Amino acid sequence: MKKVVITDYGMGNLDSVARAVQECGGDPLISHKAEDFEEAHYIILPGVGAFTTGMNHLSASGLNEILQEQVINQGIPFLGICLGMQILATKGLEGGETQGLGWIEGEVKRLEPDTPDIRIPHVGWNEVMFNKPSALFDGITTGKDFYFVHSYHFLCKHPQEAIAHTPYCGNFVSAVNKDNIFGVQFHPEKSQRLGFQVLKNFLSL
Repeated sequence: MKKVVITDYGMGNLDSVARAVQECGGDPLISHKAEDFEEAHYIILPGVGAFTTGMNHLSASGLNEILQEQVINQGIPFLGICLGMQILATKGLEGGETQGLGWIEGEVKRLEPDTPDIRIPHVGWNEVMFNKPSALFDGITTGKDFYFVHSYHFLCKHPQEAIAHTPYCGNFVSAVNKDNIFGVQFHPEKSQRLGFQVLKNFLSL
């Protein structure tokens, strides 16, 4: 069975992600220990909360260096969820400008309503429109709904690394990919059948 390490840095609903991974055929382990990451077949970075807090927790625990070694140097498939996707950016502007992991160039800014009826935070089900084919979305039709909870969004420097968008607040980026690194702004663990399909696809990479 594929060992999936879920990064424990004090941010996000780790247990719900672990349950979803197990349902999708993975062997989840919630951990912050370097030795567990060294044995991982897949790594997931979930997260709910502020960019600055998330990066501070990663840095204080040394997990940023552990992730750098396993994901960038060793090429382990990686999935960032919600805040976990945003942290991939060069920098975030939530709670003051903060350097991110910098694995996918860009910055994270607050969503700006483009019509008076738009609510922030963006909470609930919304469409995910594919910009290009991706193994992460195998078996899923573009335009299907996934579950979101966020107030900030990822602005990619390189458009080809944005693999999906969502028609809200001027079409924000809802999924990114560069090499073995994937990120989704929505919560697959809360997105029922199609969210589980995304996780199954990730565990098939």
